[in-house]
Amino acid sequence: MQLTSDAKALPRLCAATRNASVRRAEQLLYELQAHQAELQAQNEELRRTQAALAESGERYADLYELAPVGYLTLCGGATIAAINAAGAALLGEERGAVLHLPFDRFVAARDSARWQRFVRSVLRRPDRQTCELALQRGDGRPVYVRLDGIRPDLEPGVLRIALTDITERKAAEDEIKYLACYDPLTRLPNRRLWLERLQRAVASCTRRQRQGALLFIDLDNFKNLNDTLGHDKGDLLLQQAAQRLAACVGDGDTVARPGGDEFIVMLEDLGQDVREGALRVETLGAKIQDALGRSYLLGGYEFHCTPSIGAALFGARQETVDDVLRQAELALYQAKGAGRNAVRFFDQEMQAAVSAQVARENDLRHAIGGPQFVLHYQAQVDAGGRCRGVEALLRWEHPQGGMVSPAEFIPLAEASGLILPLGRWVLEAACRQLAVWATRPGMAHLAVAVNISPLQFRHADFVEHVLATLRNTGANPQRLKLEMTESLLVSNVEDTIDKMNVLKKMGVGFSLDDFGTGYSSLSYLSRLPLDQLKIDRSFVKNIESNDNDAVICAATISLAHSLKLKVVAEGVETDAQRYFLNTVHHCDLLQGFLFSRPLPPAEFEAFLWRN
Repeated sequence: MQLTSDAKALPRLCAATRNASVRRAEQLLYELQAHQAELQAQNEELRRTQAALAESGERYADLYELAPVGYLTLCGGATIAAINAAGAALLGEERGAVLHLPFDRFVAARDSARWQRFVRSVLRRPDRQTCELALQRGDGRPVYVRLDGIRPDLEPGVLRIALTDITERKAAEDEIKYLACYDPLTRLPNRRLWLERLQRAVASCTRRQRQGALLFIDLDNFKNLNDTLGHDKGDLLLQQAAQRLAACVGDGDTVARPGGDEFIVMLEDLGQDVREGALRVETLGAKIQDALGRSYLLGGYEFHCTPSIGAALFGARQETVDDVLRQAELALYQAKGAGRNAVRFFDQEMQAAVSAQVARENDLRHAIGGPQFVLHYQAQVDAGGRCRGVEALLRWEHPQGGMVSPAEFIPLAEASGLILPLGRWVLEAACRQLAVWATRPGMAHLAVAVNISPLQFRHADFVEHVLATLRNTGANPQRLKLEMTESLLVSNVEDTIDKMNVLKKMGVGFSLDDFGTGYSSLSYLSRLPLDQLKIDRSFVKNIESNDNDAVICAATISLAHSLKLKVVAEGVETDAQRYFLNTVHHCDLLQGFLFSRPLPPAEFEAFLWRN
């Protein structure tokens, strides 16, 4: 029974074992299939990754080759192991020709030490290093590059460098630096650079007790060239003048152009002897005069120009740069005042004269509007000896120096611009006096003539100021005459005529002073709304002894009368002059010491009552 039972159980056991094996096999097959699927997926992912890497590599290679920046790999003592097309082009060689060459072969000699420092810095430090240097291409042409270098972590002794061409940027930077120190028209040092050089030269010459010299050079009448032929011809002249000046001096000397038509020449190391130094400067000045005085060919035009030169020596005394500049400028003014085309040296007498002029100008500035200035009045009489008008003449009673001549302070006022406030004061004071006399018997008929400077007349508010002065003082405009000189007619005549017409409509009269001594033009004379001509005293003085002056006076009177103008002759001092002008040629009014000197208002009134 036991055997039978086991025999029956054995098939079931075998069947169970077989079923378990099948299930296990099926499980294994499933796992194998899953693993195979995973392997296939990994293989596909690997294939895609490899494809992407290949594509990336190709893209990198394309970028490497097509990049406008040069890339190169250096190893083994900084020799070129790899380089792209842009890098080879920067070096001016074919790629194959530069491989395995040391890169420093292309580094400009002046930047060799900088290149070595850059290599050491890249090898020692993990971050990117940068420097700029000049390369010498294979064709000999220089090129400026910026180097950006790194050291790969896993490749000891290897450098990867990017080369960027900065030649144009460097050229632009150099041009900016050049323009900061040089004149773009003449390529000479500008004011900034030569002042730096002058400062060094003055310090060096003073320290070593050696002579130096500074020459200021001004081209005479250069403005006429610009006004007539245009600024392009003026620029050509400046360029030619710069070349001629540069040819006059030595290599160690400086020629510069501060601006306009001005040049400077600075000389150093003229020796210790002042006279010897001055002689060398004088010789150079004559050489410059000859060079700049030759004719210039300016685009088909021939032009002649001369230089005025002011020179100052430095080094013998403890002088500042400002001292030297001032001295050279003063010497230049002396050269121009001497008639131009001259060389003048600064000296202490010149400095004393200038200092006195500056002091006088300060005195003048403080005196305007105060009691130091007074008006004197000189009578203008007719043929019967009756006073018909006066000329207001300015006088300066200096508290320390006494009476200052108008010949001294009027030019100073014009040069300093003080003629404007001074002229305003004169006009206002004369109009106040005119209003006072209008209320007094026997004086209401008097006309007062006031001198007007060209600068005052050309001022924008001149007409408004005259009209306002007449309103404020209550003066009769028909009794006011404004005297102007012929120099006013040199420029902008139309504006002059317009202003005169406005004032003429209000009753103000006009007299042309010093007729025949300046810009005499009959065409302008016929257009100006004048009332009078004044014959200058220089003609009146010699009419008894000089036939030419007598003819000029007679012709002037005849011309004026034909234009329906009155004539005033000034400077009449003798009866013979009076007879010639008044009796023979019927001059309308006479003015001079024969009748009265200029008098203060109270004395003039007494004179008028006596006569």
